[in-house]
Parts: sequence; C-alpha cells; structure tokens
Amino acid sequence: MAFLSTIHSRLRVDPYLLLLIGTVALAALLPATGSATGVVDLAVNLAVALLFLLYGARLKPEAIWAGLSHWRLQSLIFASTYVLFPIIGIVMALILRGHLPNDIVTGLLFLCLLPSTVQSSIAFTSIARGNVPGALCSASLSNMLGVFLTPILVSQLLPAASGGFSLKALEDIALQILLPFIIGQVLRPWIGEWLTRHALLTSIVDRGSVLVVVYAAFSAGMVAGIWHQLSPESIAVVLLINLAVLALVIVVTTWASRALAFSKEDEIAIVFCGSKKSMAGGIPMAAILFPGHAIGLIVLPLMLFHQAQLFVCATLARRYARRGTLTVSPRPAVAL
Repeated sequence: MAFLSTIHSRLRVDPYLLLLIGTVALAALLPATGSATGVVDLAVNLAVALLFLLYGARLKPEAIWAGLSHWRLQSLIFASTYVLFPIIGIVMALILRGHLPNDIVTGLLFLCLLPSTVQSSIAFTSIARGNVPGALCSASLSNMLGVFLTPILVSQLLPAASGGFSLKALEDIALQILLPFIIGQVLRPWIGEWLTRHALLTSIVDRGSVLVVVYAAFSAGMVAGIWHQLSPESIAVVLLINLAVLALVIVVTTWASRALAFSKEDEIAIVFCGSKKSMAGGIPMAAILFPGHAIGLIVLPLMLFHQAQLFVCATLARRYARRGTLTVSPRPAVAL
C-alpha cells in the first residue's frame, strides 16, 4: 500500500479524474439496458434536482440578484456560447466538408450551436470555488434561450435541417432545475445555515451528479451502438477536433476574462459556462431538427465533446481549487 501511495503522490493523479475514468469503464462494460435505463434516467433527474435544491437553499437572494445583474459576466458567457462557438463551427464545416462524412460535419457544426450545460457548468464552478450565482444564472438563461436560438441558428446555417421549437425542453428545464431551486429558496430559512456549515454535502452532490450523468450518457451511446458506426481512427479524429475546439474556447475565454479585469471567481464562471455544450438538450433537439438523417452520426461529435469537456473541466476545476487565496477584484465577491 505504501508503494502505491508513493506512485500516486509522484504521478499526482486526480482521484476525481480516476472516478470519471472508472465510471466510463463501468458504462462500457455494464451499460444500462431495458428497465435499468429508466432507473438510470430517474437517478440523473433526482441527482440534478437535489443539486439545485441544495444550491437554492445555500444561495442568498441578494447573491442571485448579483449574478443576474452582473451584465458584463453574462454578456461574455453569452458571446462565447452563441457567437464564438458558431464562428468556430462555420470555419470547421468549411474546412472539413469533403474530408469527413457529411453527417459528422453537420454534427460538429450543430454542436457549436447548442446552449451551455447547466448542471456540470455550475458543479465545476462550485468545485473550483468560482462565482456560483453568476454561473447558475448564466447557464440557466443559456438553456432557456437555446430552446429558441439553436433552432434559428440551425435553420440559417444548416439549410438541410427543418426548423422547430421544443416547448418540452423549456418545461423540462423548469421542472428539473428551476422548481427545485425555488423549493430550496423556500427552505433556506430552515436548512440554509446547516448546509453552509456542512459544505461537504454539497461537494459530494456536485461530484456525484457529474458521475451519474457521465454513466448515463456513455451507457446510452453504448446501447445505441454509436461507437461502432465509425472506425476507431475516425472517432479519434473527431475527438481530436473536439479537444482542439474545447482548448481554443477555454484559452479565449480565459484570456478575455483576464484582459477585461474580471475577478478570479468570475473568470472561473466564464471559463466553465462559456466552454460547455449541452448533450441533455442537444440530443432531443437533433431528433426534431434533423428528421430522416442519421441522428446517431450527427450527435456523435456532441457525445464525444460531452465526455471531453467533463474530463478536461474536472481537471481544470481541481487546478483552480488548489490555488491559494482567490484574486480579489474591486467588485466584492458574491456571498453564498
């Protein structure tokens, strides 16, 4: 055991990253099938709902208003999600058309038109000790606006797709995220102080909810056989493209947040919210926007990007969290 501990300390392997790898391996070996799929979906919904109930119970109302009113932060995250990403997608499509299957190229551009994730953006911002209220407001707004913006962008940039709005996606967001958050706000006078003293509970839910989402996503891909529709070489190429896009966006958002003199807390929220894309919202949208197409191939880049962003951001969040005292800007930090 001492020998293994020595190796671990020298390699400095992030235990949470090992948990993510183990979760992916579990999904590959034992994917949820049949009735188990419903159990896993219920676990995902409950984990996300519990996470937002805890956030609602911990966040002071004035902190929420501070997040909403922080227009500079919200504007930069919005620009990353709906301006920077689409530009990257258009350039990718022009370069890769004819070199990769059309549905894969379509999927890469579609990936860049999606809203940000909610759950993992906020979870990683919390792990990294960033501006959680700002991330919560930004990610939630991104998803609600994405219900309308993504179909519009798809109809303009992917003419082969048919437009359409998904009111169900808006309903799902309200039921799974906003309702638990509001319940948490209502319960805050009774459990808020206790949760603040027991921050480990929120931390466990943060990390555990991400693991549940990873298992559900990768398991669904295994059952659908998406990973077998392309050669390993082609999948590797798409993964490398996704990693390059993710790295570019992280670099640009980090540089922009520092150039515009945001605090370290705000920088963390900008990087994590501005670099994510939602698979939970993307796959249902793809089924509506691309009828008659090979949906499995179109969403494959999204599934690979989803896995990549979880691994990369898990590592980045831990690096942020290990830093010393966070940089304090002239703007006061938002209290939890």
